[in-house]
Amino acid sequence: MTNEKLRLEHEAARLFMRLYQRQFGRQMRHIWHNEPAKPDVSCYLEGERLDLEIAHLYGSEAEAMAILQRPLGEGTLSALLELQHSEPAERMMAALLRIIQQKATKYYLSQRVWLVIRNTHPRWHGEDLPQCLPHLRWPDSLPFEQIWLVPDFRGELPVLQLYPREG
Repeated sequence: MTNEKLRLEHEAARLFMRLYQRQFGRQMRHIWHNEPAKPDVSCYLEGERLDLEIAHLYGSEAEAMAILQRPLGEGTLSALLELQHSEPAERMMAALLRIIQQKATKYYLSQRVWLVIRNTHPRWHGEDLPQCLPHLRWPDSLPFEQIWLVPDFRGELPVLQLYPREG
């Protein structure tokens, strides 16, 4: 695993834990990184072990490279231009569903795992996300007790629980 990927996962986990604790008043502490076959990060939620699988929401590989400020080749630039012609909400929903479906196929050596998705896309605003969430179609089985979304990169908006849905 690259140092950058590890750093991004730790940063996302710390951000989620801080936001969750502030929003719900439940203490989350002590993160550490796990080996493959286990979720990315482990912590304690009010003294009980909880594992977190971390994902980042990008529109596409091309957009991810642009957001991460990687050098962009001709193919990547072409893909970015093509994406400008599609509806942002549709791309966001497709990307979110792609992450959930991909993560749902994994097996985790864990008693209790939550999926935490951090939105990194600068044009997908956190306030737009709740309107799209009722349209998500979940895979038949999920290895996650809960799925959470950090709606903006800096953590200025409250976290959203995607699964299980309230009500």
